[in-house]
Order: sequence, then structure tokens, then C-alpha cells
Amino acid sequence: MATITSAGVRAHAKPKGAPEHGGDHGRAPMTHRQIMKALSGLLLGLFAALLSSTIVTNALPTIIKDLGGGQSAYTWVVTAALLSLTASVPIWGKLADLVSKKALVQISLVIYIIGSVIAGLARSPAMLISARVVQGLGAGGLTALVQVIMAAMISPRERGRYSGYNGATFAVATAGGPLLGGVITDTDWLGWRYCLFVGIPFALIALVVLQKTLHLPVAKRKVKVDWIGAFLITAAASLLLIWVTFADDKYQWLSWQTCTMVGGTVLLALLFVFAETRAAEPVIPLRLFRNRTITLASLASLFVGVGMYCGTVFFSQYFQLARDESPTMSGVLTIPMIAGMFVSSTVSGRFITSTGRWKGWLVSGGVFLTAGLGLLGLMRYDTPYWQLALYMALLGVGVGMMMQNLVLSTQNQVSPADLGAASSVISFFRSLGGAVGVGVLGSLMSTRITHYAADTIGDLPPDAQAAAAHASGSGSLPDMNLLPAPVRTWLESAYGHGIADVFLYAAPSALLAFLLCLFIEEAPLRTSVGLAQPAEKQAA
Repeated sequence: MATITSAGVRAHAKPKGAPEHGGDHGRAPMTHRQIMKALSGLLLGLFAALLSSTIVTNALPTIIKDLGGGQSAYTWVVTAALLSLTASVPIWGKLADLVSKKALVQISLVIYIIGSVIAGLARSPAMLISARVVQGLGAGGLTALVQVIMAAMISPRERGRYSGYNGATFAVATAGGPLLGGVITDTDWLGWRYCLFVGIPFALIALVVLQKTLHLPVAKRKVKVDWIGAFLITAAASLLLIWVTFADDKYQWLSWQTCTMVGGTVLLALLFVFAETRAAEPVIPLRLFRNRTITLASLASLFVGVGMYCGTVFFSQYFQLARDESPTMSGVLTIPMIAGMFVSSTVSGRFITSTGRWKGWLVSGGVFLTAGLGLLGLMRYDTPYWQLALYMALLGVGVGMMMQNLVLSTQNQVSPADLGAASSVISFFRSLGGAVGVGVLGSLMSTRITHYAADTIGDLPPDAQAAAAHASGSGSLPDMNLLPAPVRTWLESAYGHGIADVFLYAAPSALLAFLLCLFIEEAPLRTSVGLAQPAEKQAA
């Protein structure tokens, strides 16, 4: 005889010897109002975490000049947060399968707040980069846990509707962060430090809201943290990202340092795989990859991450250094990308909930993302803005359609016991792709800008060539307003062409994501929440 429990789970008489679970009795299914209240706290926390990753992009030229850093520091401020976020996501996801999800998301918010305070008080590039690592740890928890908690509250069939809110939050924070950062940087009585403080109020409000509204059943499971696996995956991801960040700056791509770091990454990855086959509670259960959908979605997320972070990191440099726009205007000019992500994530979520079909949105997103990146690869410093707006909108539409639906397709394939690990796998690969992509593409961008500058310096008048050589060889970001007009135009052209190459190089990754999505099998979306699945299987 079945009865309805307090968590909205259809419960049956417990067989003799069945394990006890606590906290999932005595509650009615969550109403739309209750879900939205809890979701508001989650999305506030996610907004704060994502804001910290993007709000500095338009402020970075000012930050690096103020702290006395160069292009390497510019890249590392972004990469450091991505590194710690990427390495920690699987750990947060696995912990969510073992202990209280509510406690974990609150801990990640506290870590984020601590990192933000330190970052805002930084007095050197090294201190700022270290603080960004702490911020990334907190952001990694929020990135992983929001998806897991949503899956615990909402069925896959209904999740498309609510994932639209998640996608919209991601769109506003990812693309709107640079706009807010530019406004803060350009405001005399604020300054760039407030870019790093601004997420703290959102995080504090999220803590209060979650404490009042988030009430999830907690399964009584013995906690066995796979510390060896956690260490190995963190070390492997960190060594890989350190290699791609310093390559072509501190050493050549083909060098003994490269051989050492790549070899070390491969060795650590193999040791991780070996450790996971022996662990009682592996960080990433390798059996998940026996499922074709999860494997393909993970690889597609890796390549989507390249295009997604490419759009949010390099536009600020393009608009400020190739088109001489202020930090504020650099954010305003990316609004077409924000609109594309917002509309596509929201609309696709609504349609998926009403129809139950999601693969078409994934495949279409791959087409839009590839087209957007490829067309942005054709831009120059003087390309008409209406063309750029169209290309950015295509990029945003593609990311909005693919990002959340890759997570949805994976969550629809796993049992509740693996929900956290499976969700974090997708986030891990997306963040890894973004971090590696930013590192590699940032290095290639510097090389291409130098190449185009050297290739065209002979076109300048002889009296301007000395100033041009000094501006391009100083190792720091140039102040365009201090350069003579011919030199300024010459350098803007080099930046425009070099940054365009970044998008052109990222386009094949989007094409690979599209091809992988073609082979993902569309399975019907379940109509039960994660917590209800064991009871349904027992009934069957």
C-alpha cells in the first residue's frame, strides 16, 4: 500500500532489513511557491559566485595597471578562480551525496565571502590571485550544489521550467557582470575594489534566505570521503592549468617544462582512475561513464566551456584596447550576448517542460555557438557594431541552449545516490574546458597580437616606429590615450585582429560539441523528483 510522504515521495511498506532514512517523512510535495522561495536563495548565491568570475573582466586592465602587473597577471586573475572552481566541483558534488546539501551550500557561501573580502583588500597581483583561489573554492560549491539541490526538489520533466531561471541567472551574471564592473570602475567614489566586494551582500542575503526556505530530507549514510581521489583530481587539474597558463610566457610550448607538466598530469590522472576503482565512495564513480549519454554530455560540456568563457573573458580587452571604449561601455556593448543567453535559456526551458523533448535544443545550440564564434573570428577593430551585436547574440543563444540542457540530460540518467556526482561531472568538464581554453587562448592571443604588430610596424612613419616599439614591447597593457594617433590606430588594429583569432580558434571546439550532441540519445524525462525514485523502483 503506497502513501504520500512529506517530501513528496511515494512511500511503501519498508521491507524487513531495509536501510533507514531520516528526514523524508511528514512533508507534502513542494508547491511552486515553496520551490521558488528556496530557489531564490540558491540563485542569489549562484549569482554572487558567477558575478565574481565576470565582474572583474572589464575592470582588469585598470586593476592590473594599479597593482603593477602584466599580461600574465591579467590571465592568472581569471585562471586562478577557474582553477580552484574546476578542481573543487567534483568534491562538492560527491559530498552532496553523503552529507547535508543545505549545510554544504551555506559553507560554500561563507568561503566565497572570505575570498571576496581578501580580494578587495589586495595590495599586489599575488595577493589578488591567492584570494581568487579562495573565491573559486566557494564558487565551485555553489556551481555544483545548485544543480544538485534543484534535482532533489524538482522532477526532470518539470526541471526545464526552473532551469530557465537558472540559465537566466547565469546569463545575467556572466554577461552582466562586466557591465556592472565597468560602471563601478568608472565611478570615482567607488573604484575597482568594490567590484570584488559587490557580491558579498548577495551572498549574505542568500545565507539568510536558504536558512529559512531550504528544507531537504537528509539520508543517513556513512560518510567516507575519498580523500586520495580528491587530492589526485585536484592535483591533475591544477598542474594542467598551471602548464597552459605559463606556456609561451615562462617557457615554450615544446620544452622540458611542458613534457614534465603534461607527463605529470597524465600520471596523476591515471592514478586517480586507479584510486577510484578501489574507493568505497569515489569522487567520480567511473561506472557513470558506462552510460553513453553521460560520457557524451561530459565531453560536450568540455568544449562548450571553451566557447562560453572565451566570450566572457576576451570581449573586455577587445572593446577597451581595440575600440577604445570605457569599462562601462565595454559592458553595455555585450548586451546582445546577455540577451541571447537569457532568452534562449528561458524559452528552451519552458518548451522542454511542456513537450518533454530536449535534444533538438542541444543540437540547435551547437549550431548557434559554432556560427557565433566563427563569425566573431572575422571581426576587426573597425567592424560595424551591428555585425558584432549579431555575432554576440548567436554566441549567447548557443550557450543558453546547451549549458543547462547538458546537465538535464545527465541528471535524467542517474539514481539519487549519484545525483551530486553526476551533476558535478558536467560542471567539472565545463569549467575545465573554460579554464584550459582561457589559458591557451590567452597565450595565443598575446602571440598573435605581437605578430600583427610586428608585421605592420613598417607601415608607420619613421618617427612613430620608436614609440610603437616601446608600446608593444613594454610587457604591460598599454594606455591608448597616451599614444600618438598613428601608433594608437596601429596597435588597435593589432589587438582587434589578434583577439578575433581567439574566437576563430575556439570555433572548432563548438563544432565538436555540436557533433557530440548529435549522438546523444534522447530519453524521456522522468516525472518524479530525485528523492522519489527509490520508491518508484520498489513499486515497480
